[in-house]
Amino acid sequence: MKAPVYTRAQALPEILNTRIAILDGAMGTMIQRFKLTEADYRGERFKDFPKDVKGNNELLSMTRPDVIRDIHEGYLAAGADMIETNTFGATTIAQADYDMQHLAREMNLQSAKLARAACDKFSTPDKPRYVVGALGPTPKTASISPDVNDAGARNVTFEELRAAYYEQVEALVEGGSDVLLVETIFDTLNAKAALFAIEEFFEASGERLPLIISGTVTDASGRILSGQTVTAFWHSVRHAQPLAIGLNCALGATLMRPYIQELNKVAGDTFISCYPNAGLPNPMSDTGFDETPEVTSRLLHEFAAEGLVNIVGGCCGTTPDHIGAISKAVGPLAPRNVHGGFFYKEAA
Repeated sequence: MKAPVYTRAQALPEILNTRIAILDGAMGTMIQRFKLTEADYRGERFKDFPKDVKGNNELLSMTRPDVIRDIHEGYLAAGADMIETNTFGATTIAQADYDMQHLAREMNLQSAKLARAACDKFSTPDKPRYVVGALGPTPKTASISPDVNDAGARNVTFEELRAAYYEQVEALVEGGSDVLLVETIFDTLNAKAALFAIEEFFEASGERLPLIISGTVTDASGRILSGQTVTAFWHSVRHAQPLAIGLNCALGATLMRPYIQELNKVAGDTFISCYPNAGLPNPMSDTGFDETPEVTSRLLHEFAAEGLVNIVGGCCGTTPDHIGAISKAVGPLAPRNVHGGFFYKEAA
């Protein structure tokens, strides 16, 4: 099994071998700080749209690009090496909730262009910045029944997921993404549809971008929602040869630690990413989460000091202040060592 040869972000594996890279923080909870109205979400173009669209954050890349640009630039100014596109829910499947599935491709394209422009603005020869095209899990699950009375029922098929993800990947790459990130995975079958679509796109286009795969452990059982342990999850997606495997969201860094340690033991072929929420949710907090930048950065410093991570950042409730503090906290520390550099050996 040979390591992939990338057509973009070719320097990224060596960066991860030499230092810990910083991913940005939350998009959704940062958008909430702007206290946008229904009219803000609609803009002029969608002022007469027949359905409420407030909360459709991906639409803002088209109607309020200034908001998304400000968030991107805030994270880059704080020290982020990599910023995610505003596309967590920009699939036809997720956008069907707003009757906007026909806009999914445009949302991905515009979101990637916004992130590209921000990265180009902040990149320097000694600190390149990378656009990470974000693929969220969709609100549907291919593995779990939505009907408690019918265990065999499903509300989405593998083929529907594959087609939706293919369209998303195509637009993200066209818009200027350097890396692809399949994130917040709660159902491995959904993720497999995304990985299938990504590989299909690579073969059709001749492009091959670094890939990051990030699951989410939903409770103290140490499993993702569709039932796999972290070790089983890794073995289910290893065939895609990701540049990094990791965990995000969910439990916050304190409760995530044993699962990052587990990944460290089993995923010797590749780098590890970790971008937790700012603790557990608290609706009374300004960001919806309690952890201050000092707390989150201290916890991720501990991960780095233990030699567990190559990429760190923040998920829900984190801000540019969190990312700045994380960058300073892990900056002096060495990245997790991947024996012999980034490689994939043949499975035994």
